[in-house]
Amino acid sequence: MSRPLLITDCDEVLLHMVVPFAQWVDHAHGIHFDLSRGEFTEALRHKETGDLIEREAVWPLLEDFFLTQMHRQQAIAGAVAAMREIGKVADIVVLTNIGPNFRARRAAQLLAAGIDAPVVGNHGGKGAPLAMILAERKPSVAVFVDDLDVHHDSVARHAPDVWRLHMVGEPVIAGHIKPAPMAHARIDDWVRATSWILDRFIEGPPLPGHAGLDHAASAVLNRAS
Repeated sequence: MSRPLLITDCDEVLLHMVVPFAQWVDHAHGIHFDLSRGEFTEALRHKETGDLIEREAVWPLLEDFFLTQMHRQQAIAGAVAAMREIGKVADIVVLTNIGPNFRARRAAQLLAAGIDAPVVGNHGGKGAPLAMILAERKPSVAVFVDDLDVHHDSVARHAPDVWRLHMVGEPVIAGHIKPAPMAHARIDDWVRATSWILDRFIEGPPLPGHAGLDHAASAVLNRAS
């Protein structure tokens, strides 16, 4: 039987993104990024006028950031150690919406940070590409980790037998983002997340119908020590 599989997002899960992006757009473009808002299209405003950045201008800004500023991104606390620990018993794939054309850059960026894993570049919902990864690798059990609820919805539709962990590893924004309803748990630090993931590998795939967030369990997992 194949090994278990962790399929994880990168930005705000393995690497910080919004904070270095906010610092860059402020300095380079005179744009204020309100980190209390999780949605890019509502968070970016011209500093001089206060006007929202046009929706069609957001992705070019992100592309410019990834082309020129990826060196600003540092590993989320505990992420490198977690990948090493999980990698002892499972395969790891990074499924990132940085786009296919940035895949090689992202792989090199992660390797420089100490994370050696194959990278799949994507645009849009992650359910379909995740299902393709599962079909290729045929893992005994799989866990998906992402910071965006839309991707947990997508994975729940396309691959319901995958465990889904909602993680927002950036402390500056974590408190502003509600738990994803279609995730099985919400944990925002890698120490607790590693234990949860390893336990799911032992437990095996989720039972049919086990599709919603256990809010009480997640609250306990995220409670400060």
